[in-house]
Amino acid sequence: MTDTGTHALSDVLDELERSIDGDQVRVAHVVDTMGRKSFASLMLVFSLISTSPASAIPGMTAIVAVLVFILVVQMMVGRDSVWLPSFITRRKMSAKKLNKGIRFMRKPVNFVERFLKPRLTFLFHRPWLWLPMILILCLTLFMPFMELIPTSGSIASGVIALFAASLLTRDGLLALASLALLSVLPVTIYLWQT
Repeated sequence: MTDTGTHALSDVLDELERSIDGDQVRVAHVVDTMGRKSFASLMLVFSLISTSPASAIPGMTAIVAVLVFILVVQMMVGRDSVWLPSFITRRKMSAKKLNKGIRFMRKPVNFVERFLKPRLTFLFHRPWLWLPMILILCLTLFMPFMELIPTSGSIASGVIALFAASLLTRDGLLALASLALLSVLPVTIYLWQT
């Protein structure tokens, strides 16, 4: 079978892996490595970190929620480059846990990439793009509280990662899947905890 899929997601993991130097990795270093214009890449990286074993770091879900919220707001207002407050960019992550998370994500990412391709690209233009972005903003407001419910923060981050992956690959079908999950996720988590 010919590999006709995209490698955009693997490329993001490769960039993230290259950003690791030493025992600790600063968020600022990851942002600089990924590029200041890479909103979708940064959203994908940080949400994947929160779905991986690296999510065991206390407060990781809350940090990812703040990062994604800031990124989405900047995308919605049309900023050209990423800006993050210094209290976030100074944060450090364990390089060992980050590497473990990257290794954890390689197989699923390689599998999924085979099926991704540009389609239904009109969904990546306004007004269509606003609906999932608004739902992600709402989801990020609840994510810090999800740390109290095991795996719920990782599930929420996974849905955000799907949307970011759809932006990177311009796959409208994946965008629709993430939109559907964004719509049912709050209800599912609520029912799960009761």
